[in-house]
Amino acid sequence: MASQFMYDAAMTSDFHNSFPLRTARTHEVCGPGALFFAFALGGQVGGTVLWVCESRRDAQINPVGFAPYLDPQNLLISKAREQKDVLAVAEESLRSKAVSFVVMELSAPIDLTTGRRLQLAAEAGGATGLCMLPEGMGSNAAETRWRCAPVPDAKDSTLQRWALIKNKSGTLGVWDVRWNAETRRVIVVSKAAQ
Repeated sequence: MASQFMYDAAMTSDFHNSFPLRTARTHEVCGPGALFFAFALGGQVGGTVLWVCESRRDAQINPVGFAPYLDPQNLLISKAREQKDVLAVAEESLRSKAVSFVVMELSAPIDLTTGRRLQLAAEAGGATGLCMLPEGMGSNAAETRWRCAPVPDAKDSTLQRWALIKNKSGTLGVWDVRWNAETRRVIVVSKAAQ
């Protein structure tokens, strides 16, 4: 039992070195749990969040659905004509110092130059950027890349498996996490607790 506790403590420590994400950087997330990851991160970062997506996208985020993660009055939604416009709005917003977190919903890969421009804008403005991308479409310029998916659990619909699959400044890892709505915090769930 003592070795299980030490293992869980080490995993929790590793997770908290990786999440919340490093500020003044742009990160990426993919997978069916990407939306959960973005809202949880927005709740952790605090301040004003800008969510940018293409206007042709039919699905819309609903304040009732994300209120447990992030105060709806702190969320601005911007719709752009196409992906290049999403990236332009995101870059200017990251640089502006007016928002603390920018989420970009992207439908196509971004090249190294575009990824680097986003990194420079995030550094200049001190904001955190998050590109939500389809699997396999990341940029080498991203500070970290996460793959997130729900874990089937009859007792807890917020249980997720988050895998850190790219990390420029640390190690990789996989954690099962759940959302605590009262504290608005992500909690690492030990294998024994499941």
